[in-house]
Amino acid sequence: MTVTYTARVANARFGGFSQLLLLWRGSIYKLLWRELLCFLGFYMALSAAYRFVLTEGQKRYFEKLVIYCDQYASLIPVSFVLGFYVTLVVNRWWSQYLCMPLPDALMCVVAGTVHGRDDRGRLYRRTLMRYAGLSAVLILRSVSTAVFKRFPTIDHVVEAGFMTREERKKFENLNSSYNKYWVPCVWFSNLAAQARREGRIRDNSALKLLLEELNVFRGKCGMLFHYDWISVPLVYTQVVTIALYSYFLACLIGRQFLDPAQGYKDHDLDLCVPIFTLLQFFFYAGWLKVAEQLINPFGEDDDDFETNFLIDRNFQVSMLAVDEMYDDLAVLEKDLYWDAAEARAPYTAATVFQLRQPSFQGSTFDITLAKEDMQFQRLDGLDGPMGEAPGDFLQRLLPSGAGMAAGGPLGRRLSLLLRKNSCVSEASTGASCSCAVVPEGAAPECSCGDPLLDPGLPEPEPPPPAGPEPLALIPGPVEPFSIVTMPGPRGPAPPWLPSPIGEEEENLA
Repeated sequence: MTVTYTARVANARFGGFSQLLLLWRGSIYKLLWRELLCFLGFYMALSAAYRFVLTEGQKRYFEKLVIYCDQYASLIPVSFVLGFYVTLVVNRWWSQYLCMPLPDALMCVVAGTVHGRDDRGRLYRRTLMRYAGLSAVLILRSVSTAVFKRFPTIDHVVEAGFMTREERKKFENLNSSYNKYWVPCVWFSNLAAQARREGRIRDNSALKLLLEELNVFRGKCGMLFHYDWISVPLVYTQVVTIALYSYFLACLIGRQFLDPAQGYKDHDLDLCVPIFTLLQFFFYAGWLKVAEQLINPFGEDDDDFETNFLIDRNFQVSMLAVDEMYDDLAVLEKDLYWDAAEARAPYTAATVFQLRQPSFQGSTFDITLAKEDMQFQRLDGLDGPMGEAPGDFLQRLLPSGAGMAAGGPLGRRLSLLLRKNSCVSEASTGASCSCAVVPEGAAPECSCGDPLLDPGLPEPEPPPPAGPEPLALIPGPVEPFSIVTMPGPRGPAPPWLPSPIGEEEENLA
């Protein structure tokens, strides 16, 4: 039976694990006491021979051997190889438990998809779950010694009710030299297809869901078979075992207490019993014993899986779910919190203190900032109000002059820059684009020429004047970035032109 001590360590307190040290069943003492007594017996025998049997010359030679073994025993990487080995075994042990075939998901799908309250529908559901349980029994019988002792032959499986005699004939007549744990899963699939043809399973989607859950169940059975087949590589186990045994064989000699009168380094004390060497043996050999117990959890050790218990539990609950609980519903009624705006279950006197604790809002919920640190700042790091347009800032930054006129390259490039910055406000549009003075009766032309909008095109030459009388600059003070251009033919606006400016040019045209 698995040793469970979870309730004893539910709360961390002073000396919480100390009460676990006195447990015998499933403990390290039960696993290791024989090896520890053997090690101590050999050590004391060598110590007695050194003190009372050997001659003086033999004692000097033995002392040199002790110093040699103590010096070079540390070259064996016991902790390194043991650490990796035990980590591998523990991960494998837990993965094997996760592969135990549990029918809970499958039985829920069977109860929800295979319909019929008559004996025929009941027979379908019970037979489907019996096939699933039979597949689990067959695979566990192949990997677990406890289950094999319970069902040593197929006759025992038939007598236990997992298989009928007709099914046994079909099972044994199937000519295959491999493990046939998968045969009941095929029977399950065939029976589910027959139930679909009879209308017990109402649509193909329900049949698909049922077979998908069966495949998950069958996959876990297959993984148990592969875990039993593919072991931890033997060379790894041999390396760890040889490293541990050779290390403590060297410690039997190298950890002997020598005569303090000889003046050997680090041998000033004679205690006869190597306390710390025994502790080291307890830890390292106990570590290896943990791996020995967990490497095959389907045996009969104290902490091995309770496979027979799982077979009984799974068979009982699966039959209850698909038979007695099929279409079994309680009367629908309003719950206790039907009219409550905020539903909350009550607390007992032992847990009411948790109600007074504030709910968790996030790790930054209680952070406070100074008022000046909460003010928004400009993203570009420049001074100025947040609402100022980039074009207005460029107008204040750059001086106006002859270069800003229509014929100057700086004016044309700044006009392009302002257009591409998407300054769609009236102020930026008026500052970046002005119309030329034209004769009376002619259509006004905007100064934002289309060739400047394409940076890949060369700068165009100013077009010749349309009439004998040339155009002049607007009299009076010229606003910054205001330019005058000559009227000329205009093409359609490029597709990447911002829509407000494009609409304005269409209206001007």
